[in-house]
Amino acid sequence: MTSGKGGTETSGSGDIARTMELLWDTGKRPSRGPKPALTLDQIVEAAVRVADGEGLEAVSMRRVAAELGTGTMSLYRYVPGKGELLDLMLDRVQRPSENPADLGDGSWRSALEALGRATLGLYRRHPWLLQVNQSRPLLGPSALDGMEKILARLKPMGLSDPETVSAIIMIDGYVVGAARTQLYQQEAERRTGLTDAEFWQAQTPILEKVLTSGRYPLLSSLAEDTWGPDFDHFEFGLQRILDGLEVFVARRREE
Repeated sequence: MTSGKGGTETSGSGDIARTMELLWDTGKRPSRGPKPALTLDQIVEAAVRVADGEGLEAVSMRRVAAELGTGTMSLYRYVPGKGELLDLMLDRVQRPSENPADLGDGSWRSALEALGRATLGLYRRHPWLLQVNQSRPLLGPSALDGMEKILARLKPMGLSDPETVSAIIMIDGYVVGAARTQLYQQEAERRTGLTDAEFWQAQTPILEKVLTSGRYPLLSSLAEDTWGPDFDHFEFGLQRILDGLEVFVARRREE
């Protein structure tokens, strides 16, 4: 897989035409010969398992073959290489829910709210997604199915098409930032061996002296629970974005 700026890997780094054929199952099927021992689905699912368990850097044709108990060369009968495999993995994990209730109660706000929470859950289940530069995604069935479902819920907003798509991009950008922060926190704890509590406790002796010196009156006056774990910063930010969109939608309807 090819490294790219902004991420460890880059979507669309393989043969784009061949990957699109695999995503949409439009390639020619052999009419003769023995029945294939594997399916493309099995290979993609195995690659996702490896990435989930060992990280994206562990994914290779050899490692996926080992996961399936087969020879490396046999995988090339189904997928040209690692670049194409990555795009198939991306499409697989982003498959939308078939349950309409998972997109809220029918309102556009509840749909975006559900989208934000579901996307955060996606990154928590598959943290390797944050290592992929998806600025130029290959549009497979999962991507288009998901977009179709959310657009159907957002039409009542009454916005222009670019504005509607921008609302989705806004939520996604916010979630990616929050997910990356959470992942970095987990990675910091793993690498240092210090929990969050231990990390901040180590700074307390100096900080107590600094904050009582009078140099930082506003910081020293903050409530004790300001930095506590009970406040849900993600939910607070998500709701404020939606509040802002509600104001914009109401203003647009008055025009």
